[in-house]
Amino acid sequence: MTSEKQQCDSHDDADPGADCRPGSQKSLDLEVDQQTVSGVALDDLPDWLPAWCGDHLGSEPVDVLFQLHQTSMVCGLRLADGTDVVVKARAGEGRAASCVAAQAWLAERGFPCARPLTAAAAVGSLAVHAEEFRTGGDVLPGDSPDVAVSYAEVFARLMDELNDLTVVPPPNPRWVRWDHADSGLWPTIESLEVRDQNAVPAYVVDTARRVRLRLLAADLPCVLGHADFEAQNLRWHGREVWAVHDWDSLAWQPEAALVGTASGSFSSTWAPTLASIESSEAFLTRYQDTRGRLFTAAEQEVAWAGSLWLAAHNARWEALHGDPPVSGNALRVQAAERLRRANA
Repeated sequence: MTSEKQQCDSHDDADPGADCRPGSQKSLDLEVDQQTVSGVALDDLPDWLPAWCGDHLGSEPVDVLFQLHQTSMVCGLRLADGTDVVVKARAGEGRAASCVAAQAWLAERGFPCARPLTAAAAVGSLAVHAEEFRTGGDVLPGDSPDVAVSYAEVFARLMDELNDLTVVPPPNPRWVRWDHADSGLWPTIESLEVRDQNAVPAYVVDTARRVRLRLLAADLPCVLGHADFEAQNLRWHGREVWAVHDWDSLAWQPEAALVGTASGSFSSTWAPTLASIESSEAFLTRYQDTRGRLFTAAEQEVAWAGSLWLAAHNARWEALHGDPPVSGNALRVQAAERLRRANA
């Protein structure tokens, strides 16, 4: 998740490109770095927030634990009754209700995530909800196959739990929206379209084109899954997962595509990258073993294709912003083999 320049007390919709990159640089199109602010005064909170807490949580805030401006506005609050909560507000794009419902479903079943305390409610054009403050734990870093299998086991458990949930399919986050209906190769993101597209290397465009064709050709049912499954969004106690965050990033796509995306992105900490082929392979193998079902040959191909789309999207982002080509370099090295495995 990343920062955005939009004022927290605004009811205007967020920039249409604000959620177009996963992980810590998702909104760099707004030209600011991640900003977590502690010591924020109550008077600096959005005008609507204290009363909203009173109405929905039964108590108003007396202290601000932190405030984070990203693709959403996130406030850690201490209420007058002593409860610590997190309130999240984001543009109402038709995603929040399903995402919060899925998070609540998982929490009720003991999955390690913050338990929502309210449903998503409209505040002007924003969708707002509150959840428990689940703090603690550490990022599990690394890109080894050994680390990959730990992440794969969590993802398999997540997908297994969501399998029995029925929600209205949410619109997919822009960074995995290879199934868009826009006219070009990439989903339309206004803040990116105005930049010089000639800056994007030809191998990035070619990889994205081939991968998208393979993914669109897949005749597979869609399921609900996490589309921002990166190291920075999980916390661990040793090898025991403590919390999975960023439930606003759920997507409705074929299981193999979602698993493939996670197999490529799981090692991303503060800058999106692409895991090694060996580690992605270990992730995919452990996921199937844990779920107790082997992918078909077509699903294997879709998984490898899914691992490439996000990397290509991030490489394009880097090129358009003049950022260091972290994803771009990894894609340059790995694209040929991943494309071969994807039959793309």
